[in-house]
Amino acid sequence: MIKDLDIILSKGEGYTVEFKEAVDKSIASEVCAFANASGGRVFIGVTDKGELSGVDTSNTARSRLQDSLNKIEPRLPVDISIHDNIILVTVPEGKSKPYSCPNGFYLRSGPNSQKLERNDIIEFLQTEGKVIYDALVNDDYVISNNFKETEFRRFLEKAGISDVLPREEMLKNLNCAEMGSSGKLSYTNAGLLFFRDNSQNVRFDFSHVVCVLYKGTDKVDIIDAKHLDGGIMENIDDAVVFLKRNLRVRYEIETFQRKNILELPEAALKEAVTNAVCHRDNFEKGARVMIEIFTDRVEITNPGGVPKGITRENFGTTSVTRNPIIASLLHRADYIERMGTGINRMTTEMEKAGLNKPIFQTEGYFFKVTFKRDLAIDAQPAIDSDRPAIENAQSAIDSDKPAIENAQSAIDSNKPAIENAQPAIDSNKPAIENAQSAIDSNKPAIENAQSAIDSDGPAIENSDRTSVILEYLDENGKGQNADFANLLGLSAQRTREILQALVQAGLIEKHGEKRHTYYIKATSENSVAQICCEF
Repeated sequence: MIKDLDIILSKGEGYTVEFKEAVDKSIASEVCAFANASGGRVFIGVTDKGELSGVDTSNTARSRLQDSLNKIEPRLPVDISIHDNIILVTVPEGKSKPYSCPNGFYLRSGPNSQKLERNDIIEFLQTEGKVIYDALVNDDYVISNNFKETEFRRFLEKAGISDVLPREEMLKNLNCAEMGSSGKLSYTNAGLLFFRDNSQNVRFDFSHVVCVLYKGTDKVDIIDAKHLDGGIMENIDDAVVFLKRNLRVRYEIETFQRKNILELPEAALKEAVTNAVCHRDNFEKGARVMIEIFTDRVEITNPGGVPKGITRENFGTTSVTRNPIIASLLHRADYIERMGTGINRMTTEMEKAGLNKPIFQTEGYFFKVTFKRDLAIDAQPAIDSDRPAIENAQSAIDSDKPAIENAQSAIDSNKPAIENAQPAIDSNKPAIENAQSAIDSNKPAIENAQSAIDSDGPAIENSDRTSVILEYLDENGKGQNADFANLLGLSAQRTREILQALVQAGLIEKHGEKRHTYYIKATSENSVAQICCEF
């Protein structure tokens, strides 16, 4: 007798239990569904209500049952046993999924067996890892027509790979290319995502990264946006630049050197962006990786959720890659430190900075990482921007203190001589006053000469100021008027005039409005000499 049969019958049908009154055409579908899921048992001779009805258990009946099960492909080993007037078919989870029967593909879903349609089958194959997107050969794009040489060279440099082999052999060794059905060397999807040439109209819109800066905490008013459509490495690098450009920076002075500190750790942000690009579901064509900056948080989202095999218990400690070739290439190029360490690295970087841990969420088909911004920093940038000037002034005072004290000592020691000289000074006062009168009468001429000197000053200084501004943007990505005013030691109005001249000359770009206004370096620079005398 079947152990605990009464309990099984009382509970009814479920994910791993099916009741059938007789052997019919649907038996193969039920067994196929169990094999494609987690296995299960079919009790033949039991009604849908869990009542024993009995069934023919003769050799003929068993042979007919076996004939039905033999039609399942690939061949599936099942156990058939007789218990009084009940036939029990025990089905293991299949090792060669997917399994099909004459009626099609079936999958167990709750207490039912569902027939899979075309899209269901594709999704099932992806979920089971039977079809790996980045390994598929794309015959539509041959290497000779759509190759970005500069990006390939950059990858080799980052990965420390010497180009001693022909390019085609290297691409095949990296699993980025294979011989296509046309007989020509074609990209794999991984190769396309890394090294395609967009100038040849090879566009994979789904692989783009969308970066947005919002005003406030809702997706209403957009202040800045960027649509990244390059290769995978380009998109990761440009996304990090966008984040650095639109997040606050504070300054610390260490041994006379100013250190710029991003409000959120760059290492954590880069890890999150890399993970989103690396682990997105590339079969999903209707969604993109999103980098979104709000007043109170930064959200980085990718389609696909967590890969199959990742549970709440092993999240952050177990590595399962949805796109193994892409992950391998990013690891080679040093974008991924070690497989399976990304989640812990983000958390550690935030804790080291004294900030809240990142929040990891699976929302339907999407995976999202949220970094909380410190709202208390809102009033800090103005204070921080003046801090270098204050500290430099204090340093100058401190460094001159010995000289000041020595001068005071000299004054004190010469006080008697000074007092003795006073009568002589008083007696010569009329001559001194006459000399002052002569100086005053010549003041207009002196001022005109000084004006001529000053008029040449900007031409001399502007080149240096331009270099200082451009070097600051190279180092920090962006800057506000207050940053440059402190850097140059000029008034806010004068600094604004200089920045406007650089914008008009095409050397820098202005973004944002009012207190959110900031400047970045232009993508194509004109000669500094062209603007030296324009502001």
